[in-house]
Amino acid sequence: MSSRNADTPSAVVAGLTAGLVVLDGCSTGVADIVRLADGAARPVPGTEAMKRVEQSWDAARQIAATGRVYGRSTGVGANRNEDVPTEAAAEHGLRLLRSHAGAIGEELPARQVRAMLAVRANQLLAGGAGLRPTVVTALCEALETGAYPVVNEFGSVGTGDIAALAQVGLALVGEHPWRGPDASRTPAVSAVPSGPPVSSGPRSQGQGERLAGQGVPAQGQGQGHDPFAQGLPSLGLGERVTSFGEEVSSLGQGLPPEPQPLDNNDALALISSNALTLGQSALALDELRGLIEATQVVAALSLLAVDGSHEAYAAPVHAARPHKGSAEVSRRMRELIGAADRPTPPLGRIQDPYGFRCVPQIHGPAQDAADALEGVLVVEINAAAENPLISPEDMAAYHHGGFYQAQLALALDHFRLAVTQVARLSTSRLSTLNEPAYTRLRPFLADHEPASSGVMILEYAAAAALGDLRAFSAPASLGHAVLSRGVEEQASFASLAARQTLRACGAYRLVVGCELVSAVRALRQRDLRPDPALPVGRAMELAESVLGLDQTDRPLTDDVTAAAALLDRFTDIWRGSES
Repeated sequence: MSSRNADTPSAVVAGLTAGLVVLDGCSTGVADIVRLADGAARPVPGTEAMKRVEQSWDAARQIAATGRVYGRSTGVGANRNEDVPTEAAAEHGLRLLRSHAGAIGEELPARQVRAMLAVRANQLLAGGAGLRPTVVTALCEALETGAYPVVNEFGSVGTGDIAALAQVGLALVGEHPWRGPDASRTPAVSAVPSGPPVSSGPRSQGQGERLAGQGVPAQGQGQGHDPFAQGLPSLGLGERVTSFGEEVSSLGQGLPPEPQPLDNNDALALISSNALTLGQSALALDELRGLIEATQVVAALSLLAVDGSHEAYAAPVHAARPHKGSAEVSRRMRELIGAADRPTPPLGRIQDPYGFRCVPQIHGPAQDAADALEGVLVVEINAAAENPLISPEDMAAYHHGGFYQAQLALALDHFRLAVTQVARLSTSRLSTLNEPAYTRLRPFLADHEPASSGVMILEYAAAAALGDLRAFSAPASLGHAVLSRGVEEQASFASLAARQTLRACGAYRLVVGCELVSAVRALRQRDLRPDPALPVGRAMELAESVLGLDQTDRPLTDDVTAAAALLDRFTDIWRGSES
């Protein structure tokens, strides 16, 4: 879906020594989830957070033993009033995972699954799930080694990613396959022999071997390990790490964690979450926020190519209408191009087309929408939103609707609409770059040959990609579903909103890539070189190092692809941290 790709062995393995992210269930941010998804950091469960998990686990078992608790001593959904006999309780948890692990569609990329694992581990550390603590260490171990369960795309309507997380649950007990960082498929592993029985009957037959050739014992040969061994309770690595500086061969090889003995006290507690939706949303926000920033750098190049006015970015204009995002965009544009706070009027035309004059008014709301979405995500990533909520202080299980993701769905829909406006403005500038009245060049920035088409086709290509963006921007929150015999009669469709936001990334890149190719060509034809001491000058140098000089009529596919890939470097320029 997204155009970024960190699903490579080197990305995961390199990240194993690149720093730590402390998961504490209260302050983990979007950037932390992205780093873990990319394999750029190692997760460390916070000590106090692990204490909360243990207290919640102890309380949950006591509460379930003395009263009716949804999903632990009863069925779920429309079966909520059906009691589960005590003697069938352990098997009930496994049946719940098996029956709900029915996600369908394409297998999700590793990066998205790792983001889900990171979110779920952090949510569990908030201390409201009542799940056994070893699940947290198992999830963190998978993030460290690069192992991830096979998870399919569809199964959620924005009221809990229960199908995807049930697949994770089955992988944790050893009944569902894992993949490694090289995307090799690891068969399901046998259940751990100690503790309560996790399976009986033919279900586990043929599932006892791990991936051959990776030094992992086959069924019956493995030895359980203590996740708190070697004085590393927060790493959950047991004998696989002997110190913070000494790593052994299993790290980065995609080895799955040892199977977990999940039962009725764990199954619903694990899957009652929107962790996949949140992980996908975090990845999409991170990429699109950076692309919006990069687009302003491209817009600055286009502004120079048409001798655009600086007046639209004047400080008094935005002090008079002090929207936060618009004021920041105008300030940043002045820094990019070296404009004064109170620029003098230009000679010639009085004002520019909207593509230049309205950059603050369109980019600003997109930045505001990104901020609003991040605020929702930070709450949800650190939320104990499981139903029921286990409260050790009250020794109570509170049944609620905290899993319903209306805030997230609406924030994602808002963000996509704002992003599409920014992309649409890019196509406006692209059209202006093709106009001799603004560039004093030939139509379509063509060469000297008669009737040459130049970059004409890029308008069509950008409009086509923008069409996809418009489709992706349809509000997912307008969706509706009545499920489980009518007892779940509403759905937020935040899951669809997250997928659509991820899908927008690739189309958006291509739209802005078309503008960048055209802006660089116009500046070259006019022999304009921005001051290399300015951010826009550094952007021009970077673009010229990537985009070829040939301006004859030829296919421009590779040029746009290269320009689209360059946008991440432009994000660094916008943030003032280019390397």
